[in-house]
Amino acid sequence: MLTFALSKGRLADKIFKMLRDLNIVDINVDEEDRRLVLTKGDFRFFLAKPSDVPTFVDMGVADIGVVGKDTLLEENRDITEILDLGFGKCRMCVCAPKENGDSYKLKSNVVVATKYPNIAKAYFDSVHQNSTIIKLHGSVELGPIVGLSDVIVDIVESGRTLRENGLEDVTTIHDISARLVVNNASLKTKYEDILNIVSKFESELRK
Repeated sequence: MLTFALSKGRLADKIFKMLRDLNIVDINVDEEDRRLVLTKGDFRFFLAKPSDVPTFVDMGVADIGVVGKDTLLEENRDITEILDLGFGKCRMCVCAPKENGDSYKLKSNVVVATKYPNIAKAYFDSVHQNSTIIKLHGSVELGPIVGLSDVIVDIVESGRTLRENGLEDVTTIHDISARLVVNNASLKTKYEDILNIVSKFESELRK
């Protein structure tokens, strides 16, 4: 049996559709269904919070996970990234007030508000700029607006929320999309089964 860890919602729906289209397993979950564990044929699925998916895979509770690259970078778990699934595309960016642009680069210490403290710290360390990281759980755009921070590090899709709050994305840190990840032990013990899934996913993505 192969066990998947997925985040409930659009991402899980996308994976279930791919599994159906590829004739791997015929599974469909109604949006009113509140079950967190589903079993169909030789497959089991955990529906989890996105940030928990890498943990389930790392600890061997799940063989395979599908999760955003942002979560992989933030959680930094010892798992193997196998495939870029190409959907859920966005960018992880440093964003600043429009009137300031990239002037934050001149600061001896930049104050950063973010939901992604590990990603933010790693980025500013990589460019050799001192930083103070403030973790927020929502509406990080408020950071520069109320004077809590100089900039934010956040996911940018259309950029509309930034523009409506007087901010702009200045520097792209990472391109983000959904990734298929695998437990390292499962990659050895269930290699053929996992390779079969990956190969079929790859063929679907090439269409």
